[in-house]
Amino acid sequence: MCGLCGEVRFDGRPADVSAVQRMSAPLASRGPDGEGYWAQGRVAFGHRRLSIIDLSACGSQPMVDTELGLTAVFNGCVYNYKELRAELQGHGYRFSSTSDTEVILKGYHRWGTDVVHHLVGMFAVVLHERDSGRVVLFRDRLGIKPMYLAETPQRLRFASTLPALLAGGEVDTTIDPVALHHYLTWHAVVPAPLTVLKGVRKLPPATVRVVEPDGTSREHRYWAPDHVRREEFAGFSERDWEDAVLEALRVAVRRRLVADVPVGVLLSGGLDSSLITGLLAEEGQTDLATYSIGFEAVGGREGDEFAYSDVIAERYATNHHRIRVTGDELVGALGHAVGAMSEPMVSHDVVAFDLLSQQVSQTIRVVQSGQGADEVFGGYHWYPPLAGVPVERGVEAYAKAFFDRDHAQMQQVLRPEWMPGSDVSLEFVREHFARPGAETALDAALRLDTEVMLVDDPVKRVDNTTMAWGLEARVPFLDHDLVELAAAVPPEMHLAEGGKGILKRVGYRVIPREVIDRPKGYFPVPAITHLEGKVLGLVRDALSSEAARRRGLFRPEYVSHLLDAPNEELTPLRGNKLWQLGLLELWLQQHGVD
Repeated sequence: MCGLCGEVRFDGRPADVSAVQRMSAPLASRGPDGEGYWAQGRVAFGHRRLSIIDLSACGSQPMVDTELGLTAVFNGCVYNYKELRAELQGHGYRFSSTSDTEVILKGYHRWGTDVVHHLVGMFAVVLHERDSGRVVLFRDRLGIKPMYLAETPQRLRFASTLPALLAGGEVDTTIDPVALHHYLTWHAVVPAPLTVLKGVRKLPPATVRVVEPDGTSREHRYWAPDHVRREEFAGFSERDWEDAVLEALRVAVRRRLVADVPVGVLLSGGLDSSLITGLLAEEGQTDLATYSIGFEAVGGREGDEFAYSDVIAERYATNHHRIRVTGDELVGALGHAVGAMSEPMVSHDVVAFDLLSQQVSQTIRVVQSGQGADEVFGGYHWYPPLAGVPVERGVEAYAKAFFDRDHAQMQQVLRPEWMPGSDVSLEFVREHFARPGAETALDAALRLDTEVMLVDDPVKRVDNTTMAWGLEARVPFLDHDLVELAAAVPPEMHLAEGGKGILKRVGYRVIPREVIDRPKGYFPVPAITHLEGKVLGLVRDALSSEAARRRGLFRPEYVSHLLDAPNEELTPLRGNKLWQLGLLELWLQQHGVD
């Protein structure tokens, strides 16, 4: 786990190493264990290292292989690197480290861009070929590790975070109206390659991009599992499906134990993280470090689920850490949480993850987390209305259940100059549903959420907040083999038992029933969902500021309406609409966007 950045010039000028150093500075928290730079003519790389595999200097980056003529920077973890290393040694490759970075370098030399098909893990990689001058960028299948791009005709810059690109300078920070429409429609999700800023794009998940020395480039998507019933599973009984999912999840959890440091668990007390803890216990993990966080109740809403996490901690005798946060601590952490966001994220648990990561990072460097299970196994409330609905009729049902507002309502929120000419968010969903490879409307929705919403909400949230404190988070529910299997599961098995039916059946075989047979929980942060006091004051100040007035995104009468009744308008996902607007302004102002 690390932070990477760099510049590639197309105009004959040498790369601006000082700009790369400026981009590297904001990445220091992602990689507190080392700093490195490399430059060769028109290309320069920077890297901040978090030492998890091969703690010696041999694993430092940028990693240069003079024999093969390759240089790489890498963020993430390749869980099968030992197996790949042995395979490559069989092909005659010699290794000077025990790092997974060197395995990627040798693997690229052996297989070219097809190396992505050999890698199991989470990764964002940039390689330079000395002899051709070509630069290759690729990102893992589920977009767990980020890659932001700022491109002009003269040069391409890349970084692990958007703020790092801003630190390099010369970025077009104009608000992108299409991205803004997505942000206000999709609960702050902005699908790749867009970001809320016109001058910054992100490499989509499961994508390889090859950049030639003259600036021309080509990219292709290398992985996209179909959500259809597959012949190999014909005749599977419910028990067969349970066995298959349980075994795939066991493998996913086992893979994510690969490290030269201890691995803990972020234990919310829900099904997903509890199941991970139970499976780790079955793997023989003793004195496993687990961590739960809770907040003060606000507006009558409880702020913790310790009762459930305690059940798991006691059952498996984990080394459990209860972290309780006061209202004042929460307010004090808002600034850091917003600063840690690569893009504005309105989910109230961003602050929770930030505070949790701060505490966890003091005692451990790697954790497993339960993100992704709801998207992959059908756990959200907008999935049941899609049962039995043909794909072509599923778009409206999906939008009604998930969208924060429709296009007509958007016109009441945004000033006319920021309104796209059409309902770009609904059109995006319609095009996605129309793609081949989804058998039912539910299949199409699960595919959309796995490829888009998951990547740019929960996964990004966990990466941003954990890495802001030098903590590596691993997500076994996003093991690509498990995701491929889940995509083939019959829809009715996902919807059974109120959602995540097959995962609950698996859970009954591993963990106590009381953490499964309970109302669905959310990571509760009441002070964000119910705005009052200091948090409301921060939002009010941001939306009333001179910067907000100059920007002029929102209709003043709409902002006034929300400020007069800050907790009356909620989204279908129980988010606060005032927080949505205020968070965007807070993020823009904190990151210096005029």
